Amino acid sequence: MAELHDSWHRAWHGAGARGDGESLRDALIARYDEPHRAYHTRQHLKECLGWFERVGALAGHPAEVELALWFHDAIYDLGRHDNEQRSADLARESLSGAGVDAVVAARVAALVLATRHTAVPAGRDEQVLVDIDLAILGAEPARFAEYDRQIREEYAFVPADTYRVKRREVLRSFLDRPRLYLTEPMHSALEESARRNLRRAVEEVFAAAPANRSMPQATSR
Repeated sequence: MAELHDSWHRAWHGAGARGDGESLRDALIARYDEPHRAYHTRQHLKECLGWFERVGALAGHPAEVELALWFHDAIYDLGRHDNEQRSADLARESLSGAGVDAVVAARVAALVLATRHTAVPAGRDEQVLVDIDLAILGAEPARFAEYDRQIREEYAFVPADTYRVKRREVLRSFLDRPRLYLTEPMHSALEESARRNLRRAVEEVFAAAPANRSMPQATSR
């Protein structure tokens, strides 16, 4: 827990928030510990914050990026498609209530929305944040395989054939990008391993899929 507490203290005060925000921090950690989560958990949060320790200095507003990491999966409801918007709203409301400048709170909320991964990150802070959120794609093979299993566990209610089709489309969408990581340190560290992981995962999903099945529209990751 110490690394989480240190991260929160740095980001909270760096953004100009009043008090220590410990009750909010604990509430966020409790959200990441919700039983329906398998990947979007405290493990993912800690991995993201670990990467922030390595590359956060690249950000123009590092405290805002770090806070956005805390909030980016705060709300994770598998039955809805607006989790990022609701998480962004929670970030804005929580920070504004703690006396953070409205412009800063709005920037944090906008960063949370960038984790929808529907557009190429525009600014440096978005690039740092999105690269960190996607760092799992370039993880060591064993951790990537664990992540793949965790995603399947979260979507256990989806029939196997449907899941394979949609999962393959999501993985292909990442592979089809000309560049996965936009910051140089993360591109150098993870690009090649991410593409290997993704190619292997797509091949495994393809091998398991029934023949002659049409490919419906992919869902979000």
